[in-house]
Amino acid sequence: MPKKSDITKELEQKMERFISLTLKDIGTEIGGEFDRNFEREAFFNERWARRKYNDDESRGLLIRTGGLRRSIKMETTGHSVIFSSDLPYAAIHNEGGTITVTRKMKRYFWYLYRQLTDNYQRKPTEEALFCKRMALKRAGSRIVMPCRRFIGMHPEVERIIREIVEENSKKIFQT
Repeated sequence: MPKKSDITKELEQKMERFISLTLKDIGTEIGGEFDRNFEREAFFNERWARRKYNDDESRGLLIRTGGLRRSIKMETTGHSVIFSSDLPYAAIHNEGGTITVTRKMKRYFWYLYRQLTDNYQRKPTEEALFCKRMALKRAGSRIVMPCRRFIGMHPEVERIIREIVEENSKKIFQT
């Protein structure tokens, strides 16, 4: 008959393996789903609000350079998986909110407008006109950013976690 300490050690090893494998699988699966939210233009099944001025039909919502999408990082710490972005504008896009127009913002949008029109030499594109509208906003006015969630908790995330836990527990504990 095996000693109690041998059974305890074996159980501890299985638990460590289960936790490690489960966190890795959750990070991979959920990370892939968060990335696909940019393709779906939705937080799973919840469509994102459309742009007020849809100046560029060729690109998706929240995608100009792809920087926001690429900025999503996954970190495993102890017994948890954390998804985050270090971009300063990620939170306002993910959660929505208001932005107060500043003089510095107005100067920046005039700068962009001049660049996009080749210092007023070319006819303005839709993007240039958007920059002009932003530059003409009154300092102190507010811009309302709609919530376009791309990471966070959702019933689909919970379902994926549940399936991974069940699958890994069968794999590790029923052998």
